[in-house]
Amino acid sequence: MAALKILVIPGSLRTGSLNARLAAVAALEIAQAGAEVTRISLADFPLPIYDGDLQARSGVPKHAVNLKRMIGAHRGVLIVTPEYNSSVPALVKNTIDWVSRVQDPHETRGQVFRDRTFAIAAASGNRLGGTRALAALRLILTACHATVIPNQLALSFANEAYDDMERLKHAADSEALKATVRQLIDFSQRTM
Repeated sequence: MAALKILVIPGSLRTGSLNARLAAVAALEIAQAGAEVTRISLADFPLPIYDGDLQARSGVPKHAVNLKRMIGAHRGVLIVTPEYNSSVPALVKNTIDWVSRVQDPHETRGQVFRDRTFAIAAASGNRLGGTRALAALRLILTACHATVIPNQLALSFANEAYDDMERLKHAADSEALKATVRQLIDFSQRTM
């Protein structure tokens, strides 16, 4: 049987992003759990703000098609999102909006969401750890008919959460990440 493939998507382009750091730690944890992991940057898939008229005129941008195919090549997806104004940032929402519009000839629109397992995580410098963004992201993915695992990780005080080796230094954070990764792998294996 082929190796289980998991895609990790940090929802931030910011230099030194707390969420990109968490995505890197999560990718390592996924690899240590035995899955094949790919971590991407949304900077490699630049997209205009979603506009139905633009789609009608020009079709779906090639970067949305490429990202949809990247997602489609993996059984599980972990999205690590920042929290902006108590919700997901425009980058994450816009990416999902465009990818949900990609429809290959042999499938229904948005099928890539229905056929994968998603996990969600957030990192924040405050005590809530991005929980409001996670609630919004769960709602968005569920509206796309995605299976989103029950576990999620909200990393509080993320600016102080790492040791000198860029590992999570608090046992509770480390265990929460491991539990989320285990559940993502378990759910993803069921869809193989």
